[in-house]
Amino acid sequence: MTALPSSPKLTPTQTTQLNKLEKRLRRHVGQAIAEYNMIEDGDKIMVCLSGGKDSYALLSILMILKTLAPIKFDLVAVNLDQKQPGFPEHILPNYLESLGVDYKIVEEDTYTIVKEKIPEGKTTCSLCSRLRRAILYKAANELGATKVALGHHRDDMIETLMLNMFYGGKIKSMPAKLVSDNGEHVVIRPLAFCKEEELIQYAELKGFPIIPCNLCGSQPNLQRQNIKHMLNDWNKNHPGRIESMFTAMKNVVPSHMCDNELFDFKNITKDSGIINGGDTAFDQESIPTIQKEVTSIDENQKLNGIEIVEIK
Repeated sequence: MTALPSSPKLTPTQTTQLNKLEKRLRRHVGQAIAEYNMIEDGDKIMVCLSGGKDSYALLSILMILKTLAPIKFDLVAVNLDQKQPGFPEHILPNYLESLGVDYKIVEEDTYTIVKEKIPEGKTTCSLCSRLRRAILYKAANELGATKVALGHHRDDMIETLMLNMFYGGKIKSMPAKLVSDNGEHVVIRPLAFCKEEELIQYAELKGFPIIPCNLCGSQPNLQRQNIKHMLNDWNKNHPGRIESMFTAMKNVVPSHMCDNELFDFKNITKDSGIINGGDTAFDQESIPTIQKEVTSIDENQKLNGIEIVEIK
């Protein structure tokens, strides 16, 4: 059996950097879990592991929180082997066995189905994701999982919002918590408050054995990639814009949008009173400066039983 790539030997400076970064990610995940009540006592969490940086980080942080939390929950890592040519089948089992975590490898040849159904040059993501979801939900039933955890992060959620606005005509993103397509599972995204740049750095310092995807990873012209480049340019030229956009996703004002399903515009009269500031929405508002991340937390503050770790 081929050995796993060895973890990188870190300098003292890198070790300190890793410890600080890991604490920050733990805090972000703890906040998301608490705010959306993602994990409850007695839960069995199925962590969907793709072999990419995000799902590795998700599993790593949840394993740490499992040892710290006063509530009890179990983890099982699940990988879908889609039978892509050249897929290194040994890497994930070896890695998961080295962690001592329960796991299941599901083998389904979705690669051939996708290649047969999708013409060359067309985006494979839609069909691929539908097939994956169905298989993973079936695995969750077989394992008795109460929650299904996905590795999408803050940047994924913002990109999805922009994609739906530009190409779908909807203000819609990835929710941090939802009911699955088949109505049988609760799906959670514990990395919802985590930045992709920090996950990239974390993966490098941890030396995760990354497995590239030969389907979506080989499509350079995906609209999502275009959105990602646009957001990166914005963030480079206007620091803080990404943070502001994510904050906006959590501060929706239906009365100042145009959706009759979310707000009863038809029955507004002068007797309704001023709603959410009235037409001050058109005034030039002062945009608060994005503050640095909180560096100290009340020692008694806990999130859903998971303590927020102070970051120095």
